[in-house]
Amino acid sequence: MVRRSQARSTSASGAGFALTLASANSFEAVWEPNGRSANPERNDTTGERRMQCWPVLGEDAYQGLPGHIVQEVEPHTEADPVAVLVSLLSAFGNACGRGAFFRVGADRHHLKINAALVGETSKGRKGMSWGFVRDLMHAVDRYWAEERIENGLSSGEGLIYQVRDKRMGVNKDGDTVIEDPGADDRRLFVLEGEFAGALKVATREGNTLSAIIRTAWDAGKLSTLTKNSPMKATDSHISIVGHVTKTELVRLLSDSDARNGFANRFLWVCVKRSKILPFGGQWAAQNVAGMVSLLGEVLRFAKSAGEMCWGDSAKPLWVGRYPTLSEGAPGLLGAVTSRSEAQVLRLACVYALMDSSSTIEEEHLKAALAVWDYAEASARYVFGDATGDAVADRIEELLTETPTGLTRAEIRNAFGRNRSSERIGRALDLLEKHGRAWKNTEHTGGRPAERWLLK
Repeated sequence: MVRRSQARSTSASGAGFALTLASANSFEAVWEPNGRSANPERNDTTGERRMQCWPVLGEDAYQGLPGHIVQEVEPHTEADPVAVLVSLLSAFGNACGRGAFFRVGADRHHLKINAALVGETSKGRKGMSWGFVRDLMHAVDRYWAEERIENGLSSGEGLIYQVRDKRMGVNKDGDTVIEDPGADDRRLFVLEGEFAGALKVATREGNTLSAIIRTAWDAGKLSTLTKNSPMKATDSHISIVGHVTKTELVRLLSDSDARNGFANRFLWVCVKRSKILPFGGQWAAQNVAGMVSLLGEVLRFAKSAGEMCWGDSAKPLWVGRYPTLSEGAPGLLGAVTSRSEAQVLRLACVYALMDSSSTIEEEHLKAALAVWDYAEASARYVFGDATGDAVADRIEELLTETPTGLTRAEIRNAFGRNRSSERIGRALDLLEKHGRAWKNTEHTGGRPAERWLLK
């Protein structure tokens, strides 16, 4: 067994891990966890330019073995270290199967971590991050790496098929026979390089993909109600890592997907090219035997760790952060981040298991919170402050253009009178509820008029 002190000794928070961020046009293979950059974007409505800061991952996230692995990989890839880290955490949580879990009330949280790596463009090197994780995981669990990684999300039934139970039947002689041997391993890691395609099919009427993904994240029992070919999966263990551009995500993630819980079962993680390496790195020449040995040891531990629990050192921090995590945020951002407590809990469990610990200690929770804070900041960067209501968002844009405010009649006219008074009213109520706009009652000598202004 690896002692926690051993795993902590590989922590990336030490001075030796503080590398330097190079210019985007430089050929230097250097990086700094706390590097910050700003991304200027144009407001399509006003034409004004505004600065949105790219999220920054706190050094606590590079704790223990995960941090050590990222440190070793980083000089040899143009991929974002965040992409390598999140892919590793998700892959490890899936490979350990249902051998470890955390109980919250009557529910068991198995370590299924879904993540979407969101790059600004197709040059974000999202896919490049996976190769290193794949090689390491192949070295410690060859069967998982070769047989339990799939792609091509297209339907809920297809997802269930990959982890389906054995199905028995009766032949014409009345004997019990095996009609379908089922899947011999209920672990499934879906690596979706074109996640935009999955988002597109999930919105089609009658497609069950969104519903099955939501259920798979919550529990292990899945089923279809198809009369001719019913399937079910018991104790499934499915994790998804998708790659998507910001433009595709904003265009394809519907408001209903955000509101129905599909989006908040994913970590939305901004990633970008970390450096330029014209000749690639020297990963193949590295001696990773020690790292692979350690990773294999902690994976064996994780597969039979059983029920996990809080360690005394983590409890005060959890008590302090839990109210904020459970409070949530308004609008679309709140819809895509509303499972923050569960996401942090699962991340903390993975960090603990990769430290050969069945208790979540303070350093594991700090690491998980750092990853979550980055994911939340990424969601804010991608989705902005949108309410998730298209009419309300458009009204807010109109009010931004008109500092003196607009009456209800003027707002309705701006929509070409194609929105009913009731629909406009609901949108205004939403803006008022979220503190985004306020109304001033004007006395006109007749019926008072409402003038709406941006807060």
